[in-house]
Amino acid sequence: MERPGFMASLVAGGIAGVSVDLILYPLDTIKTRLQSPQGFNKAGGFRGIYAGVPSAAIGSFPNAAAFFITYEYVKWFLHTDSSSYLMPVKHMLAASAGEVVACLIRVPSEVVKQRAQVSSSSRTFQIFSNVLYQEGIRGLYRGYTSTVLREIPFSLVQFPLWESLKALWSWRQDHVVDCWQSAVCGAFAGGFAAVVTTPLDVAKTRIMLAKVGSSTASGNVLSALHGVWRTQGLAGLFAGVFPRTAAISLGGFIFLGAYDQTRSLLLELGRGSP
Repeated sequence: MERPGFMASLVAGGIAGVSVDLILYPLDTIKTRLQSPQGFNKAGGFRGIYAGVPSAAIGSFPNAAAFFITYEYVKWFLHTDSSSYLMPVKHMLAASAGEVVACLIRVPSEVVKQRAQVSSSSRTFQIFSNVLYQEGIRGLYRGYTSTVLREIPFSLVQFPLWESLKALWSWRQDHVVDCWQSAVCGAFAGGFAAVVTTPLDVAKTRIMLAKVGSSTASGNVLSALHGVWRTQGLAGLFAGVFPRTAAISLGGFIFLGAYDQTRSLLLELGRGSP
């Protein structure tokens, strides 16, 4: 990938990620508390809905930047003809690779953030220190596998759908979609992907919040899903689906729209510079 494209993806992805995470943070807190083992009210209810926001703020830019650098690089590396029927496969592979890399940054941030969200009496740095003291670096990566197993199916749905909707809209109006149109496509794609992957998100939350040494803390996704199904049934597997879908739909609108807008602007600036 040419240098302007690489840098544009890094900066645009980072800006888009920070925008979404900070704007929609209260919805994320509500979703986490609905999914927590102790229940919504005991996890904090509607109180302190910005608990853990420093962790999200610190991890947001590098996490999103890492995803989009990888996503754009893999798309470029595979360089399938734009009219090829293999385009959705290329987008799926690129999105999956992006998630695997981004989760190296996302998971430690997510572990600290979610524990802060359900324990508003603890400060972010205190929670970070406790995890390191009790579990070491491995504790910060508890739930890495479950996060990847949530993010890859999500991206396999969201990104090919986003790219396909943009292509269809471009074809219908006979010119490339505007940034707001890209954002609308992103909202629809994100919302649909959020609904179908909610059980995996519930499993990831339970694993990250489980007590040290418990069977759930071992990170077995199927075991976590079975435990939720056994105690709470289908409703438990889809706990938090409404705030999650709302947050990701709005997030898809802001995130993918801001990404396209910022990347286009940076590429134009790159071409205009001597």
